[in-house]
Order: sequence, then C-alpha cells, then structure tokens
Amino acid sequence: MAATTYERLKLHVTPEKFYVEACDDGADDVLIIDRVSTEVTLSVKKDIPPSAVTRPIFGILGTIHLVAGNYLIVITKKKKIGEFFNHVIWKATDFDVLSYKKTMLHLTDIQLQDNKTFLAMMNHVLSMDGFYFSTTYDLTHTLQRLSNTSPEFQEMSLLERADQRFVWNGHLLRELSAQPEVHRFALPVLHGFITMHSCSINGKYFDWILISRRSCFRAGVRYYVRGIDSEGHAANFVETEQIVHYNGSRASFVQASYRTRGSIPLYWSQRPNLKYKPLPLINKVANHMDGFQRHFDSQIIIYGKQVIINLVNQKGSEKPLEQAFATMVSSLGNGMIRYIAFDFHKECKNMRWDRLSILLDQVAEMQDELSYFLVDPAGVVLSTQEGVFRSNCMDCLDRTNVIQSLLARRSLQAQLQRLGVLHVGQKLEEQDEFEKIYKNAWADNANACAKQYAGTGALKTDFTRQAALKPRQTGKRTQLGLIMDGWNSLIRYYKNNFSDGFRQDSIDLFLGNYSVDELESHSPLSVPRDLKFLALPIIMVVAFSMCIICLLMAGDTWTETLAYVLFWGVASIGTFFIILYNGKDFVDAPRLVQKEKID
Repeated sequence: MAATTYERLKLHVTPEKFYVEACDDGADDVLIIDRVSTEVTLSVKKDIPPSAVTRPIFGILGTIHLVAGNYLIVITKKKKIGEFFNHVIWKATDFDVLSYKKTMLHLTDIQLQDNKTFLAMMNHVLSMDGFYFSTTYDLTHTLQRLSNTSPEFQEMSLLERADQRFVWNGHLLRELSAQPEVHRFALPVLHGFITMHSCSINGKYFDWILISRRSCFRAGVRYYVRGIDSEGHAANFVETEQIVHYNGSRASFVQASYRTRGSIPLYWSQRPNLKYKPLPLINKVANHMDGFQRHFDSQIIIYGKQVIINLVNQKGSEKPLEQAFATMVSSLGNGMIRYIAFDFHKECKNMRWDRLSILLDQVAEMQDELSYFLVDPAGVVLSTQEGVFRSNCMDCLDRTNVIQSLLARRSLQAQLQRLGVLHVGQKLEEQDEFEKIYKNAWADNANACAKQYAGTGALKTDFTRQAALKPRQTGKRTQLGLIMDGWNSLIRYYKNNFSDGFRQDSIDLFLGNYSVDELESHSPLSVPRDLKFLALPIIMVVAFSMCIICLLMAGDTWTETLAYVLFWGVASIGTFFIILYNGKDFVDAPRLVQKEKID
C-alpha cells in the first residue's frame, strides 16, 4: 500500500515550539518544530504541553526564511472538489503564515519594512486561486505514468514519488523532505485547475475529470518570463489531462501547453514599456539550439512524440518568432517532432470558428497515431498514448485552450465509443447536457490559468461556452462578453505595466528562485526612483484634469477658455509622450531576480 500523508491535524502553539499532531485513526505521531533552533523532530502525543494553544489545520505547506527569521505556512481552510477513484481531492482556500520569532525588536526600521514586503509577496501567491492536494493520491502524475511504476515506487511517500515539476511547495518543504521519517506530514500541493463531473449519456454514468498542472520551473507572469532557460525549461508550461472513469475502466488523454507569451522555446524577451503590445526581441547572441534541444529531449523522454501546434500570427511582430521556431525544428531534424503552424487570428477572423476544422482535419491522422491511454477494470493496459500535442500561442490566452478542448473532445469521442457509452454513429456534440458541462469546464479552465498568468480571466470565454466547441459552425459574441473582454484587456494592461513586477517577485520568492539574506548589506527592495518618474505621472493627471475643468467651467469668453484648454491639453499630451518615450522606466519591474535569469 502506498504511503499517504496525514489528513486530520491539530496545531499546538507554545512560545518555544510548534506541535503538529496527527489525528488520523491510530496515529500517535507529533511533528515538533523548535521556534528558536528551527530543529524538526518526530515525537508522540504525550509530549504536547497542556498549556499550548490549539486549533485544527489541514496540512503543512512548508516553511520560508524571511528577514525576521523562519515562518511556518499551514492550510487553514479547504474545499472538497470531488472523489478521484475513491480518493478525495481538496482545494486549499486559506492559509496562515506563522512567525517563529516572538518579537521583531531585533530588526531595524528598514528590515521591518523589507520583512513586511516579503510577507505581502508570500500572501499574494497564497491568495491566488488554484492550489489542490490529496492526502491519499498522487495528483502530480498522469494515469499512464502511474500505471508504469515499480512496487518500490508505490511504497514511496507522496513527496518522494511526486513529479517535482508540479510540486509548487517543493521549496517550502525542503526541510521536511530531508527527513524521511516526517514525510507523512509533508503534503505536495499542485497549482492549476481541477474539475470533476458525474455525467450520463444513454443512461450510462461515468466520471469526467479535467486536470491542468502548472509547472513550477520557469513560472511567472505574462511579460516577465519568456522563452526557455539554460536547462531547457520553457516558460509557463502546463500539462492538461482529461480522464474518463466508467465501470472500472479508466482512460486519459494528455496534452502539453504553453498558455502565455513565453511559450516558444527560444531565448527571447518582451519587456513592458507602457505600449499595449511590446515588441518581442529574439536574443541574437544566445545559442538557441542548445536550450531548444534540451527542451525537446526532455519532452520526448516524458511524453514521446511531439506534435507542435504553433498558433501565433504569421505576420507583424509575431512573425519572426514563428519563423525562428519553424527553422529550429527543421534544423534539429528529429523524426519524433512534427511542426504545424496555424495562424489562429487570420484563419478565424470575423468569428469564423468553423475554420478550426481545417486544423482538426490536418492533425486527425496524427491524433489517431498518438492514441490515448486506456486500462480495463482488471488493470490490463489496452492502449497507451504515444505522444502529445504541444500547443502554444503568444498573445491571446484563450487560443491554446480552444484548440486543446477540440482535440480533447475528439479523443473523448473515441474513448466513449470504445467503452460502449456512445452508440455507433453517435456524436458527442449531440449530447446537449454533457456538452454544456464540457464547454463550461474548459472555459473555467481557461479562466483559472489566465488569472494565474495575466491577473484576469481569459478573453472570449463567452464564445467558448456557447459555440467554440462546435468547430464546424460560426459563432456569435455576446454584448456582455465584448464588454468583459474590453474590461479584462484594460486590467491586463494596468497589471502588466504597474503591478507585475511585484507579482513576479512574489512567485520567485515562493518558489525559491530568490532566497532572503537578512545580512545582505543592500536590500534589493530599496531601489531608489528618480523624482521625475514620480512627478511626471502626477503632472500628466493634473494637466488633464485642468483641461477638463476648463471645458466644464467655460464662460462667455471662449477665446480665453480655448487658450486654457490648449495650454493644459498640450501639457498633458506632452507629458504623456514623455512618459511613453521612457516607458520602461515607469513600469513595475521585478527586483529580486537578476535580469538575465528572467529574460
């Protein structure tokens, strides 16, 4: 039987120690954390002092070292998502960050301020939706990977056997992971999206599950993490798995995706500079082939054959990236990799969603060749997936999701027919009740991933929910959907330019890409800003406001009013162009990780 983590816990706090008590049936273990020495030991319940302050918790996320010292992070609230082959899946909805130190008197004013900022960064990541866990099931692996494991693997703790790409609290658990005897207190947490539905077609009931696993390697926000790093990790990688469970048989279809900019595995960047769409820049001196080959070597080892579906525009600012990507694939000359360029915006302009059938028809034979994973109730593997579609887009966060949903639906059609749920000749899109569940789940998946990357929901999800999954039909946009897209675009622009630096720093701190050193002579948070960069936006706002006031208070002398309006109008427009010209100096840039690490 595979090792599990404790499900029911109590936290007992004294001025000297944290006691985490395992409350599962028959358990007597107590994890003790010394708040002074930071030592972690395993003991029994009789060692808990009666004077301790007690409360229930639902898991240990880990520990982090900040300026004031160490902090313990625990899960304080959870929500049941569903049951996965008799294993309960939870979403962590609230956390608490507890200081080891009883006082902050040992800190200077600057250190206090820095510690407060670092705490705000940690709380920002913890406030993001999409942290999932199970105390009895390994969520980090696909069904196919779990089916091909040794008995020794099955006996490992959840932390030991987890795919480290998807353990978002791996850095926070580093102290517990070094001590195997406490692994039942170490809870691997996934970041992404999970939804489960009990469905019925033709009176036959089956479970349909969608899981998106966000990689913690080279994770970041929309503009500050791009391309690949020296180890071949591509920015913002997501593994999406669709699972069907019917009468004991299990089927799955896995896709790899790169949902945001930063998707194309080359060395390139796209820094915010107040322009709505900054120009992407390809590094002209880097050895692209080295990182490119590392990336695909890793992908092939994990997933098998690679069918690349590149959805970027084949003209304008995106064209050089598409051409470079195609050239690299051709130069690599690997027979396990196929490349397909599909200009999504050109082909589907004017809401011609029916033209997606061109792409589906083009890849149909390849999809049949890749197949899917299927195991019968006795555990006999009937079919294995031989490779994945590696989809990527660049500008629209929803493009990849739409293509993935169409490919997944085609695979699901074949699976349900083979399992006997669908009759011969029956089409999945004709099952109205299931179609509604399916469309909404994929739209929710798009929204969840987009919020994690861009800070807002995905665009065109109204279209996705209504018609996007009927690829041979045109679709209509709702008026509310258009308004929401405009609002989301505005919020994205603001966040990309004025808050994403903080968001990127928060992710880097959480994942361990930056480690706090309280003895550091110069704090990276205390970067002085030139006064003109603080004054110019204020001048612009004041000038624009005065222009409006002059118009509203226009008197009888229009000549004088016009002169004031022209003066303040020219002042506001002139200031705006000065700011725009120096755009990169006004944006909120990351401060914790050196530029070469995030370009």
